[in-house]
Amino acid sequence: MRQVKIYDTTLRDGTQAEYFNLSLADKIRIARKLAELGFHYIEGGWPGSNPKDEEFFEEIRNYNLGQTRVAAFGSTHHKDRPPTSDPVFQELLISRAPVITIFGKSSLFQVKEILQTTPEHNLELIQNSLAYLREEVRELFYDAEHFFDAFKEDREYALKTLERAFDGGADVLVLCDTNGGTLTSEIVEIIKAVQGHFGNYKEPVPLGIHAHNDSELAVANSLAAVELGCDQVQGTINGFGERCGNANLVSIIPALKLKMGIDCIPDASLKRLTELSRFVYELANIHPHRYQPYVGQSAFAHKGGVHAAAVKRNPKAYEHITPESVGNVRAIPVSDLSGRGNILLKAQELGLEAAAHDRAVQAALKKLDELLNLGGKLPPAESSIKVALEKIKELESQGYQFETADASLALLLMAALGGYYKEFFKLLGYRVIDQKVGEDVAPVPEASIRVKVGLHEVHTAALGNGPVDALYNALLKALVRFYPRLTEMRLEDYKVRVLPGMSGTGAKVRVNIESRDAHDWWGTVGVATDIIEASWQALVDGINYKLFKDEQKSGK
Repeated sequence: MRQVKIYDTTLRDGTQAEYFNLSLADKIRIARKLAELGFHYIEGGWPGSNPKDEEFFEEIRNYNLGQTRVAAFGSTHHKDRPPTSDPVFQELLISRAPVITIFGKSSLFQVKEILQTTPEHNLELIQNSLAYLREEVRELFYDAEHFFDAFKEDREYALKTLERAFDGGADVLVLCDTNGGTLTSEIVEIIKAVQGHFGNYKEPVPLGIHAHNDSELAVANSLAAVELGCDQVQGTINGFGERCGNANLVSIIPALKLKMGIDCIPDASLKRLTELSRFVYELANIHPHRYQPYVGQSAFAHKGGVHAAAVKRNPKAYEHITPESVGNVRAIPVSDLSGRGNILLKAQELGLEAAAHDRAVQAALKKLDELLNLGGKLPPAESSIKVALEKIKELESQGYQFETADASLALLLMAALGGYYKEFFKLLGYRVIDQKVGEDVAPVPEASIRVKVGLHEVHTAALGNGPVDALYNALLKALVRFYPRLTEMRLEDYKVRVLPGMSGTGAKVRVNIESRDAHDWWGTVGVATDIIEASWQALVDGINYKLFKDEQKSGK
């Protein structure tokens, strides 16, 4: 079976979208999730352009990403400096990324008006930059910026830029529709011309495609390029990107595997595509697009009438694929299946086909066992699993989401199983004061808390950078004498989302907290009309999860 390599640029190109922002912790989590699903390449950012990207390349080296390779992105070296004395260009090597992707100008217009140099010097920049990097990295890719527009502008010069890139040592020449305005028919004609031009080369010239979506054709253009033989597809999760976005890998991947018979990610990973899509939405604090193909909540929704009746007889009547193949679920709002969507989705994520069957229960228990590293200690507990799944359904209806709250989900399941959940401490009460004494004076948050640990009652108080931080500091101060390993724990990220249903300041909020220690990252969630209470729920779950996993590792 033919294979196409998937190159994800969500962490770089995707973050250029308006209102799409990722913290360092977010970028690490997304990279690890993409690697878990078998993506070939993850473009981590542009080292040298901002501190966050530099920190990413340093931090990501601490994780085993399997066969997935991290790519650093940059441009050809500065037109007035050699590569050895261009500090931004040198950051590519400092990143120690095994893959480097650089872009260069294909268009004479871009060369003269934007880069402000001569056509010949631009060709030298392309070849010299790649040749300099060639011996330093495992793989080297060249993004031919504005290539399709450049080809229509001056075919001969556009092809020369590719020649010089290949001569410089590029492993793949990636053709970019940077402005996103090229029609699919034009994409086909131009790629065929490129292939014909390189047809007499002694060795094959691998091509890739990088499409933007300004004409709503990025997915179609990418698939057309693959049909013509392009071996690498670049894009982003959910199509995030500048202006109208990039090619949406969440749509491209199932089209490749299910419709074109082309391998790109493992079959098991395809069934987690909906999970991946919602995971990225949640980390970005953006509400999922319910009408998104393949993974949207409405992608397989049939609202009664003739369609619903037909689908109940045979889903092929109005579905182009089975929703389960991409990890989604069918929804028939007016039928007796109404309301089961969320719970079935969660069951699938737990490896649970149908909660009433013993084999499925065992699969769910195995998944939980792996998540918590319990060493096979969990017994069969069909009724408990049913209770847990119903609880998940109830909580999700209240606004909870567990896609990025793995620790909260684990604690919920442990409580349902009975005997595997330990109360490390009990809240007796807390109070948070945010005192402001002048218009130009910053508020001073203070939290006091009373908790009970075993037979001991502890009363502490602490300040913080905001009321939630003060509450966390007070809780940590109360517990650390009993659980000293809590000093290893760090809160890496904190997100608040206002939930629909109530307007203004009376609305519910969902708080997601990302925590870590020297070995693991975990997410927790809380929901309430009171932001402090929602934060408290997420904070407590984070601490309880830390204490539980440490206890398991110590064998107690």
